[in-house]
Amino acid sequence: MREFDEQPSQYERYDQRYAGLPVAEVPWQEDGEPPAAGSAAWRLNASTFDDDLPDLIAESFDWFFEHVDTAKVTAIVIGGWEDSYEDDSSHIVQRLADEAGRLPGLRSLFLGAMSPEDCEISWIQQSDIAPLLEAYPKLERLEVRGGSGLRLSPVRHESLKVLRFETGGLPGEAVRGVGACELPALEHLDLWFGVGMYGGDATVGDVAGILGGGRLPRLRHLGLQNSEIQDDLAAAVAAAPVVARLETLSLAMGGITDAGVEALLSGQPLTHLRRLDLSYHGISAAMRARLTAALPGVDIDLSSPDETYVAVSE
Repeated sequence: MREFDEQPSQYERYDQRYAGLPVAEVPWQEDGEPPAAGSAAWRLNASTFDDDLPDLIAESFDWFFEHVDTAKVTAIVIGGWEDSYEDDSSHIVQRLADEAGRLPGLRSLFLGAMSPEDCEISWIQQSDIAPLLEAYPKLERLEVRGGSGLRLSPVRHESLKVLRFETGGLPGEAVRGVGACELPALEHLDLWFGVGMYGGDATVGDVAGILGGGRLPRLRHLGLQNSEIQDDLAAAVAAAPVVARLETLSLAMGGITDAGVEALLSGQPLTHLRRLDLSYHGISAAMRARLTAALPGVDIDLSSPDETYVAVSE
């Protein structure tokens, strides 16, 4: 699961590739027969503005289950749905949960793969995604774009390896939910916090369950990113038990400053890291030099300097 060294973009619609597979659009509209069920990631879409798409996501689901041998499907991308800026994702979560028996091979799922041209990230209305984990005990990868209404009721899941939330405003309730989950197989966790203007009310205290690491024994990558409190998160990470087992750490996209780097250098050793991503930052040249000298064996991403704002908000 070491496939995220480069920061994924909120512009990515996953309409070409996802989870290592070429994407097949639902409903299939190209010439010829659709690909074999297990050889593609299936992208379900709906739009009230695009004449080439169904108005309702339910129509895409109906076509999918009628025309595809879904027992062999391993990856699904949910793009847009009807009025995604007003209607939340709960009906999609419920449909997927209800159809779990017809998707026994599902291992990778992206919910809300819309670019800003489709729907701004802060406008995407999400819901409680715990039913997906409950319905798919063998799911290994779950990614969600959009933070409005996003929740994760505490669950135990034995198989999940990758969990990623891309948001312009991440509710503290969602962060606490992640920390309260028992995820013994999780290797990769990314959280984009966003800004308060768009519902990003998470605090450093909300991350305590994650930083303790007790429920995440196999975590190897942690991304606490895209935050207005990036320096405070860095200070919390500096003393966090979970850090000792990490291979990669990202505090990118939030304009971390010298204060955050000072906290990192004053905390526990980070020389065991393979990679440290501090891109999109406000770190001075002197502090950059000090950091690279202190961590000579670590691949440190210090690209996009002099960016002191949250990278992704609206």
